[in-house]
Amino acid sequence: MGARKARWQGLFTFKHGVLLHDYHKRRTEAKEIRLADLPAKVILPLQQNLGCPAESLVKVGDVVLEGQKIADSSKLISVPVHASISGKVTAIEKMPNPCGYDVVSVVIEGDGDDSRNSKVEILPAGRQGRNSKTENGTPDEIRKIVREAGIVGLGGAAFPTHVKLLPPADKKIDTVIINGCECEPYVTADHRIMLERTGDIIFGAQAIAKAVGAQRIIVGVEENKKDAWEKMKFEILPAGRQGRNSKFEINPNNQIPIQIILIKTKYPQGGEKMLIKALLKREVPSRGLPSDIGVLVQSVGTAAAIAEAIKFNQPLTQRVVTVTGGGVREPQNLLARVGTPFIDLINQSGGLTEDAAKVIMGGPMMGIALSSFDFPIVKATNSILVLRKSEVRNYEESPCIRCGRCIKACPMGLTPNFIADAAKLKDWDQAGEYNVADCIECGCCSYVCPARIYLVQYFKTAKYELQTRRAVCS
Repeated sequence: MGARKARWQGLFTFKHGVLLHDYHKRRTEAKEIRLADLPAKVILPLQQNLGCPAESLVKVGDVVLEGQKIADSSKLISVPVHASISGKVTAIEKMPNPCGYDVVSVVIEGDGDDSRNSKVEILPAGRQGRNSKTENGTPDEIRKIVREAGIVGLGGAAFPTHVKLLPPADKKIDTVIINGCECEPYVTADHRIMLERTGDIIFGAQAIAKAVGAQRIIVGVEENKKDAWEKMKFEILPAGRQGRNSKFEINPNNQIPIQIILIKTKYPQGGEKMLIKALLKREVPSRGLPSDIGVLVQSVGTAAAIAEAIKFNQPLTQRVVTVTGGGVREPQNLLARVGTPFIDLINQSGGLTEDAAKVIMGGPMMGIALSSFDFPIVKATNSILVLRKSEVRNYEESPCIRCGRCIKACPMGLTPNFIADAAKLKDWDQAGEYNVADCIECGCCSYVCPARIYLVQYFKTAKYELQTRRAVCS
């Protein structure tokens, strides 16, 4: 423990949280991103963001091209959906999605011809083309590009990015933080993006900062990804010190300063409130947002997607997915089309082992356990985790012994044991008074609980009940 403390001395971090083994990342951290095979069929849910669903712009029988907008919404908190392959629309109906509820989805049967839609126009007139820059673009133009590309937060929340790039007029953003932590065990998608698309991340970060008027950019990278930290530092050296830097500058004469900071490897370091606390020593107020304290946080994947939209006129139709776990024969990182069934990517990763027992979308701490391999990946899918029988255990709850471990672990400073007691009694008002709304559902409390109480599940139920009550009363 002494050596560990010495190694972390001086590194940025936050209070509480838990230390997790990261050796599971070794399965895929050195494997370069590989282009996944073109799927024969995609299933595209029309709600792939934290907000309002889009409405279909196509009908059954229509022929669509890759990149064509197939759904949109007039609501602010929503994003369009684009066809991720070329083919024919064979169904538009409610279908189960990975998040556990039915949502209207468009099914496209591929024709094998991966043709881009020449009519897609994300960039303003006269500004289209490969490696287009935004030094002459306005914040409104950047937001429009991001919105029309259907970009959402790729770190997991899937909140519409263009909305985050439009902070309230009374909240001035001074700092943009690019999240390069990826603190969930097993997952290495962001790690590989930092190594293989470093320039796009810097370009996207500059665009984000320009859109919100920030004066500085900080990229936070956990210590277990030191190779990515070094690569990012190399990328931002002044022009002339290395050959590729200049073409990624938003404005070569007035580039927004960027810092690349190495931070402590601890879970959930990647939570935006924890990251802000670690890097800036600022605290997001209870039930508040980072914009309340002048900060905007985006993931490295989102920054790269923004760069792709600006430079290549490419909507968000594909993303990097880590396919891993002991239940997969050949774990790897795949650049896959949104809407691809899970089983397709698993088969491209060597298939399932004989003792495969459980599939999770995401990581083991905050991921969603699925009942089938036929669900499609969505914009928020960063990982497909398949566990072996020996890695899966079912526990029965035992009475809370008031050990206080959950309180010591909670990064939000809550009292998980008291909140769980209120939720068990369906005393939603009491749960609200214990600030259950501030819970980020990281799972630290459940991880350390010796009584094996399903704390996060109780919190999710309480939050849902309180949200439902507010919606009825409003």
